[in-house]
Amino acid sequence: MRISSKHPLAFGSFPVMAAVAIGVICCQSPDKESLLTGIQVEYPHPGTLFPPDIAAPVFRWEDARPAADKWQITVGFQGTTDVLTFTTSAKKWIPPKDAWEKMKLCSLGKPATVEIRGVNNAKPKKILSGGQVSFETSPDSVSAPIFYREVNLPFLEAVKDPTKIRWRFGSISSEEQPKIVLQNLPVCGNCHSFSSDAKVLGMEADCGNDKGAYAIMPVKQDIVLDRSKIMSWSDYKSQDKEPTFGLLNQVSPDGRYIAGTVKDQAVAVYRPNLMFSQLFFLIKGMVTIYDRQTKKIFTLPGADDRRYVQTNATWSPDGKYMVYVRNKSYNLDEFNRQHRALITSPEADSFVAHQGNSYKYDLYRIPFNGGKGGTPEPLAGASNNGMSNYFAKYSPNGKWIAFCKASNYIFLQPDSKLYIIPAQGGEARELSCSMSILNSWHSWSPNSKWLVFSSKVNGPYTQLFLTHISDSGTSTPAVVLDRFTSVDRAANIPEFVNAGADAILKIREDYLDAYSYYRVAEAFHLGGDFNRAIPAYRKAIQCNPKNYLAYVKLGVLLYGKGKKEEAAEQFKTAINLNIDDEDHYEAHADFGKYYLDKWEFEKAIEEMAIAYKLHPDSVTKHYLENARKCKELAVGQKKPESK
Repeated sequence: MRISSKHPLAFGSFPVMAAVAIGVICCQSPDKESLLTGIQVEYPHPGTLFPPDIAAPVFRWEDARPAADKWQITVGFQGTTDVLTFTTSAKKWIPPKDAWEKMKLCSLGKPATVEIRGVNNAKPKKILSGGQVSFETSPDSVSAPIFYREVNLPFLEAVKDPTKIRWRFGSISSEEQPKIVLQNLPVCGNCHSFSSDAKVLGMEADCGNDKGAYAIMPVKQDIVLDRSKIMSWSDYKSQDKEPTFGLLNQVSPDGRYIAGTVKDQAVAVYRPNLMFSQLFFLIKGMVTIYDRQTKKIFTLPGADDRRYVQTNATWSPDGKYMVYVRNKSYNLDEFNRQHRALITSPEADSFVAHQGNSYKYDLYRIPFNGGKGGTPEPLAGASNNGMSNYFAKYSPNGKWIAFCKASNYIFLQPDSKLYIIPAQGGEARELSCSMSILNSWHSWSPNSKWLVFSSKVNGPYTQLFLTHISDSGTSTPAVVLDRFTSVDRAANIPEFVNAGADAILKIREDYLDAYSYYRVAEAFHLGGDFNRAIPAYRKAIQCNPKNYLAYVKLGVLLYGKGKKEEAAEQFKTAINLNIDDEDHYEAHADFGKYYLDKWEFEKAIEEMAIAYKLHPDSVTKHYLENARKCKELAVGQKKPESK
């Protein structure tokens, strides 16, 4: 095929792209000068297979010749002498849209070769360096948009301020970054999943004082997330008073069931470095089912043995089987006494230090059997291998399971690699797309041809990648989704959605209450971020003027900042609230400390005495005794001047 001067790929058909593509011309095949070395193409990798519906990638390279400040790019195709030539003054290049479409068409099922030659702008005819890379275009389209989350780092910052977490939805064919469809949610939102027909979206979303809340929404362009769409895993045997987190949920293929975890307990260790700022894993839990038709919650027989932690269940495409992770359950007294679903520092640090490198999960397979469960069996190739196996995902055609394997734990493991096994179990093979650092959170395209996954191979802010999966279960070099990643966010939890690119335009929150804002304030407070905790407590009080604890804790923070009179007003307001289930001892104790600081000892003793009467324990007794001792010691002393 010969490209004429009238062809849309001829010179002059494209706008100038500053420092990227400064022109395109037609010429003959490159000469032997192209065999020069010195240029190392960093992306794409040799043998990369691009989807036919992907937008133009960013070609990147390094040049060992310092004098090179301009590069000639020549694209040649197998079976023809015709080439495309471009120039750029940067060590990266994005093909113009029309040229990229031509490159994909001419590389469909056969290699195209991109040759790069470095020159000096003052002497452009002298070739200083050279390098090349080949790629192909697959006949298999992705044909599905991706829904994913963006998180600010380090992760503790996201925990303290979830409003910066965003969700995006978009297609790989778009030249723009996928649109933000949900943001400014002041409470945590985590794992999400869709039914196979993309009519149902499920998402973990804290509600009020309930960490086990879960939102189930019909998919449409404008989704309103209100309380009518929220159920709670905490409702399962709530009379037991055992906390539930309700983690790692997944919607069944037909949309009728949700698989989740109840009576679960997780260990969370937060670290300051950006690369790996969180260690998070479950030590208790049972696989649990919510039936949307009957509105009932029940554990899955066979995956509800309290001797084990059983979680992260995933459905087979026909809904007949489930695969989940299992490990020995840790029922430690020091954790149970805290009566919390989430164990953080210092107990979490101590547990990790004690366990060392010995906490590994296996994958188990169990029949769903209409909710009756069955006998769980270790999944061959993903269990009893001396490693930790997790995040199983069935291919939609039911042929394969892709999963992660690491030395220990689950979530965000530096040595995590992607593996594939037959759906019924078998020999595990590492996918060749697996990166050198962190491969996790993956999803299959509806046609079972592509896998999207996350990796930190290019830095601390996790990026999304694609790989093609052949009929024999082999993968191709990873394709980075450049446009999907923000410079200040980690992209994770990607999921292909079997719908059009405009299926979701907006998800609007309409379910938060006063306690939700109080929990936001608590997160800031516990994280030591008092400057953001103070306005958050004020917001909680604004939403609920009878929030006793919000007044007390706001007063404590104000007092610590030297705003003692304003703090005293918060304590007095809390004391005067007529709330039956609060005994007000904290407010009286803090108000007593205020008077003690003012050397008004009689009033201090009065308040401390009330606190002790309401809550007679060693702490309030100490407060009272201290106030009396201060009064005795102050006799004859001059009151210090207020600062």
